[in-house]
Amino acid sequence: MSFKRYDVYWVDLEPVCGSEMAKTRPAVIVSLDVLNQALDTLVICPLSTKLHPGWRSRLTVRVGGKTGEIAADQIRVVSKRRLTRRIGSLAADDVDALRRLLSEMYGEG
Repeated sequence: MSFKRYDVYWVDLEPVCGSEMAKTRPAVIVSLDVLNQALDTLVICPLSTKLHPGWRSRLTVRVGGKTGEIAADQIRVVSKRRLTRRIGSLAADDVDALRRLLSEMYGEG
């Protein structure tokens, strides 16, 4: 299976530890396509339907006909085996907003 950056898949996040997001939920792939092809792991940000409009670490998006929130504060590396069905991909505006958010959270400065 070919995994592409900014595609959204159902991902089994169990088992978890502490305050990590749990259960099977949508997640957006944020790792580079060249890494997605070469490695057996992917960097993902899970989505939640519980919205927190005031949280600067979250981005509200609409994917697969449903509104959810990308949890950039819950970014993690997972095995490709945890991914099941593809839901869709982010819209161009959402990609731009996610790139800005990730850069703000994890970039220099």
